[in-house]
Amino acid sequence: MLEPADLDVIKKVFSYYDMKEDGDVTRLYGEPLADSNVLYGSLYPYFAGRKKDVTVQRQLGEYVLTVRKAKEDNIWINVALAIMTLISTTVVGSMLYGVDIFKDPFLIYMGIPFALAIMTVLGSHELGHYIVSKKNGIDATLPYFIPFPIPPIGTMGAIIRQKGPVPSRKALFDVGISGPLVGLAVAIVITIIGLMLPAPVINAQPGDATYFKLQTPLLFDFLAGILHPGASMDSINPIAFAGWVGMLVTVLNMIPIGQLDGGHVARAILGELSDRISRILPMLIFGFGLYATFVMNMPAEIWIFWGLLTSIMGSSPHPKPLDDVKSIGLPRAVLCVIGFGLTILCFTPFPITM
Repeated sequence: MLEPADLDVIKKVFSYYDMKEDGDVTRLYGEPLADSNVLYGSLYPYFAGRKKDVTVQRQLGEYVLTVRKAKEDNIWINVALAIMTLISTTVVGSMLYGVDIFKDPFLIYMGIPFALAIMTVLGSHELGHYIVSKKNGIDATLPYFIPFPIPPIGTMGAIIRQKGPVPSRKALFDVGISGPLVGLAVAIVITIIGLMLPAPVINAQPGDATYFKLQTPLLFDFLAGILHPGASMDSINPIAFAGWVGMLVTVLNMIPIGQLDGGHVARAILGELSDRISRILPMLIFGFGLYATFVMNMPAEIWIFWGLLTSIMGSSPHPKPLDDVKSIGLPRAVLCVIGFGLTILCFTPFPITM
C-alpha cells in the first residue's frame, strides 16, 4: 500500500486518474509528465530505498505505473552454485594434476588448488562489477557461478544480475570496466604464483585422455619469460593455467558488443553509435571463425560460437543510462585506452586446440 509521501513523489512525474491496490501491488493509470529517463531517475531510487520495484508500461492504449514489493534475492542459490562449481572445478583440476578419477577417486582433492585459483579469478571479475554497481546506487546480485564438469576448465564462469537503470554514462563506464580490470589484475597474480610453482608429474600415455594445446598471449609470455623461461603450457602448474583463463575471459568480455563489459564501455563513450558497432562486430567475428576453421584449417571454433552468441547480444539497442548527456571525461577515457590495450596483450587468435 502506498503512503501519501509515495503519491507525492509519483505526482511530480506521473499524472494518474485511477489507482488499484491488490495486496503488495499498486497500479496507477495515467500519463507520464516526463520522459522515461526522468521518470525512472526519480521513482526508481526512491522506491528502491523502500524495498519496492517500480515499472511503467503502456497497456491497451494507456500507461500503467506498477509499484510492488521487491523480491528478495535467495543467497542460498549463490552458495549452492558456488559449492557445485567448486566440486566441478576440483574434479577437472585433479585431471590437470594427472589424477585418473576413475582409478583413484580419493585423489580428487589434488584439484582443490586449481579450483580455488579459477574461482578466485572468475569471482573477482564479477565482484568488481558488484562493488562498483553498489557504489553507483545500482542494485545487483552476488555472483552466480556456473558449474560445468568438463575439461579443461570445469565451469562456464560467473555472472551477476543488475536490477534497475544505470544513473549515468560515468556509472555505466565504471561498472563495465571494473570487472575486466579487477579480474585481469587477479589473473596476473594467479599466473605469477602458478609460474613459480613446479609443474605436476603426469604419467599419461597417448590415448589415455583428451589433450588440450593452448596458445599463450603476449602478457602470459612476458610473465613466463621472467619467472619460468622456456616454459610451455605443457610444463606449467595448473594454477598458471587458471591465470591464462582469466586473460581469455578478459578478451571475450571486452569485445564492444551489447551487454558484454566492452559493450557497456563503448555505450558510455560512443552513445548510440555503439549499437551499430554491436551489430557489425559479431558478423566479423563469425566470419573470421568460419574462414580460419574451414579455409586456414585452424582451431577457431571458439570464434564461430562467440560470433553467434554475440549476434544475439547485439541484436537489440543497449539500454540508455538515465543521464545520457554528460561525457565520461578525460581520466576515464585514458582508463579506457589502458583497458583495451591490456585486452590486446591478452588476445590470442586460436586459444585452445584439442
